[in-house]
Formats: sequence, C-alpha cells, structure tokens
Amino acid sequence: MKRNLLRALLILNFSFFIFHSALAQISAELLTVPEKTQYTKTSLYADVMDLISALDKSSDLVYVTKMGTSLEGKDIPVVVMANPKITTPEEAIASGKPVMYVQGNIHSGEVEGKEALQILMREIAFGDKKHLLENQILLFAPIYNTDSNDKLGVEIRRSQEGSPELIGVRSNSQGWDLNRDGIKMEAIETNALIQNVIMKWDPEMLVDLHTTNGTWHGYSLTWAPSYHYAGEKAPYDFTWNKLLPEVTDKVLENYDIYLGPYGYHNLRAGWPVTEIYTYNHHPRYIVNQMGLRNKIGILSEAFAHERLYQRMSSTHAFVTEILEFTNDHAQEIAQINDEAEKAAIDLVKEKAGKVKKGVRFKMSYLEDIPAYRSYEYIPYQEVDSAGGYLSMDDVGYAPNRDKVKLVRGTRIVTLENVKNYSAFEPVVESTLPRGYLIPAEFANIAEHLEKQGAVVTKLEDSITANGEVFEATSMEKGRRKFEGHFMVQLEGSFKPATKTFEKGDYCVDLAQPLANLIFYMLEPQSDDGLVTWNFFDHYFERQGINESPVQYPVFKYFKLGK
Repeated sequence: MKRNLLRALLILNFSFFIFHSALAQISAELLTVPEKTQYTKTSLYADVMDLISALDKSSDLVYVTKMGTSLEGKDIPVVVMANPKITTPEEAIASGKPVMYVQGNIHSGEVEGKEALQILMREIAFGDKKHLLENQILLFAPIYNTDSNDKLGVEIRRSQEGSPELIGVRSNSQGWDLNRDGIKMEAIETNALIQNVIMKWDPEMLVDLHTTNGTWHGYSLTWAPSYHYAGEKAPYDFTWNKLLPEVTDKVLENYDIYLGPYGYHNLRAGWPVTEIYTYNHHPRYIVNQMGLRNKIGILSEAFAHERLYQRMSSTHAFVTEILEFTNDHAQEIAQINDEAEKAAIDLVKEKAGKVKKGVRFKMSYLEDIPAYRSYEYIPYQEVDSAGGYLSMDDVGYAPNRDKVKLVRGTRIVTLENVKNYSAFEPVVESTLPRGYLIPAEFANIAEHLEKQGAVVTKLEDSITANGEVFEATSMEKGRRKFEGHFMVQLEGSFKPATKTFEKGDYCVDLAQPLANLIFYMLEPQSDDGLVTWNFFDHYFERQGINESPVQYPVFKYFKLGK
C-alpha cells in the first residue's frame, strides 16, 4: 500500500512539474477559461476566438479559416494545423498528407471537447506535440455550435452536477439538434460542415466530441465507431479492431484513464448488468454518415458525472492518442478509405441489379465484453402495504427482475462477459441499382443530393431505362414530432418496369464515391432517407396514397437504353 501511495505521489508531482513547466513558456492569452477559473467556468464564443487569434498570430503552423457563418452572424472557426503551414485544400492535396478533422461543441452543454481542443492546439503549436503534424494535416473546429454556446443556464445538464456552473443549450439557434441533421441538412452549421469541410478538405477521419448522459458505467470516456452496415466494412473494421483498442490501451498506459465502448444499460433488467446497448445506426448522426462516405468516424462521450477538469482530461487524452495513432498510420488509413471507395464503385459496376443491401436495420448482439466496468448497484427491500418487509425471495430476480429496487453504490466493479449490442442487421433489403432517374419536377431532390456531394447530371436527350418502380401502398407518419418532423415509413413493393425520361430530368449514376450514401437517401424504404424526412410527403398526399397505391417518383434503373 505504501509503495502504491509513493508511486501515486511521484506521478502527481511529475505531472505537476510538466504541466507548470509547459505553462511557464506560453502567454496568458493562450490559457483557456477553465484553466483561469479553477474549472468553474467554460469559454464563451469570444474567449475561444481570442485564443484562436492568439494562436494564429504567434504560430507559423496555424491557419484560421471558417466553415460558415451562423444564423446570429458568428463565424464558425476551423483551425488548420500543418507543418509547413498550408491555407487551402489544394495545398493539402499537394502535400500528400491525409487530413484528419476533430470537432467539439456540437451540443453546447457538452463543453469539454471545446476546452480540450484549445489546449491540444496550444500544445501542438508550442508544446511537445508538434510531431503530430509530421504525417498528417489537422483540422480543428472547437466551437461548432457557436450561437448556443453563450446561451447559458444552470440546470441544462443536471448529470454534469454544476461542473461548470453555467453551460449553453443543446440545439442551434434555428432549434435543430446538429447531431440529428446529417441527412435533412436544415441547419446552417450542417451545410457549412458538409460543403466546406467534408467536401472541400476531404478528411479521412472525423472525431465528434460529446458528453454522455445518465448511465453510471465505470469509464471516464466511452467511444463508438461509425456504425453503418449499408456502407463498406473496411473503415469500420480498422476502427473497431485496431484503432480504438490500441488507443484505449495507450490512454490507460500513458494517462491512467479507463476508456470503454459506448453503451447504456437498463437497470429494469436488474443487477448485475448483463447487457449494454449502443446508439442507433442512422446517418443523421454525422459520425455514422462518415461510414457511408467511406471514411472513419469516431464518437467520443466523456462521462457526465465526473468534474469538468476530469472530462477535459479524458477527452484530451483520447484525442491525443487518436492523433498519435493516425500520425503513425496516416497513409494506411488513406489507403483503406480509398480501397473502400473503389469497392463501393466496383460493386455498382459489377453487381447492379444482382445484390441486395440493407435499408432498415435492427440492433443485434456483437460480442461479449470480458471485463465491463460499472458503478455497483445495491438491491434493497421495500416496505409492503401491510408494513412488513418483502424479502428478496418474495420479490425475486426472475422472471420479475424489474420489481427489485436498486440504489447506486460508490464502488466501481468489474463485471464479466457482458453482452455488447453494438451490431446491426438488416430487416429490410433492397436491390442495388446502377443508378436513379429523377423527374425534373423534383429538382429539389437533385439539389439536395448535390449539397451532400453527389454527382447529379441533367439529361440532354430522352432515354429509356430498365429497372424497378416502387409501388407504395401505405405511408405511415410518426405520432410525435422529431426534430420538427413527423417521420415517415413507406410500405409497398418493387415491380419490374421500363420507363422513358426526357431532357431536363436528372440522372444519378451510382458508380461514384458516395454510392452508399445516395442509395440510403433515395431508397423509399430506408429508415433514414429522404422519404423518412418528409421530402416526398406532398407528392404522395396529392396522389392519394390513403386511397390507392402510388408510384414512388424516383426510378431505380439497372440499365439505360436510347
């Protein structure tokens, strides 16, 4: 015990020395607001912009640009860090170095990503992390949700227990959750991110920094890869099997911080925990959409119940070790992603009309977690109506485990062989086409695809196409609004058809890099496509979907004629 205590004190003293030695070499304007306020306050928009400006003025590794301007007129800053300095995507391509992108503050109440990235940028510019620019170009957007960051409140996220004292609100100034907007693209910020970062800079990896809410697991931070099983598997496999395990080990080794897979457990099933469940696979989440773009996406979720300085520390450690890994494997990552893009295109060219891909999915069991960390829960007896106590035998753990009352204890315990529901399997599949034809009257659909980066061409002459038409027999809308929408589920069936399209109509050849994303957006039975988000509601209602079957106006073709 004495030896462990001595070791802990030596580590603490050494960390204190390194921390303060590093700080002694920088200007006070490069300190974050939490560092200046004993971690009781978070940075306002002006504070972040001041620190970024100071970096820009004092480092030859930094170029500051913006991805767009918010509804309230605030620039959304992007800090480009490269050695030597670069200022354009064209220069990034010419350098031969892959681009990696990390963003914070997508939800303004989840502040540690914003703060940790400011510190990490400072360390790259002036500390011991300049080597992270040897093999890669780094893009940081520490304050993505600029408007809502300064709309401070006391009880916005109670699970963070007043650390910091005041934080911003979740949605942007238009009222949208920016992490549910990846398909519909109604938010100014989403358009800016996709068009001016993802499309222009073409990052090989996107890391999105959050704070989880509620679950008392035993990790300082949990992570998830880009879930999308309609995409190519190689980027996911590399992330799940190599990148995340190695980063997890390095964070424990170098920082003594425990990381683990993202998941929540449902205590209605009793104690001890036997199963955890991830979040869903939808590409409305920007991390998941990266999978459909043949890229790596990583979700970071700091543990809400720790203090701000702890959440900043775990987020900082996680991002640092990710970038250490990507710096060592930059070209390998770019090659894996390039091969995934080629595989998506080749599948369309070689197997169009012959293979099916999932469009609706359900969560399924992936694997056991051999050692899962969780706060301990203590079962207790409750007084019955007669004034006596119910024994545990009377209540029982099975089959009525939900009757057992539980209270959270103070210990973190390790549970064995917890089932991890972090996979998805298709419940509805659809044939992969060579492409889609869209009537001219649906120009808004063609324009929306182009906003996502898809290649859409306008027909110069009439053509005849062989393929399938979807005959919709019902359109069910959700009973409650979600992100301002009554989500739609379309039922029906495909039928073989030959159709003629005229000059001015639109053609989307799927033999292009975004084949999987386009497929998921345009398939009528997709669980997160354009039909889902009400893009076709008026058409179906005008055509009388409630009275008789209606043909989906987007035609799926396998072969084009003259």
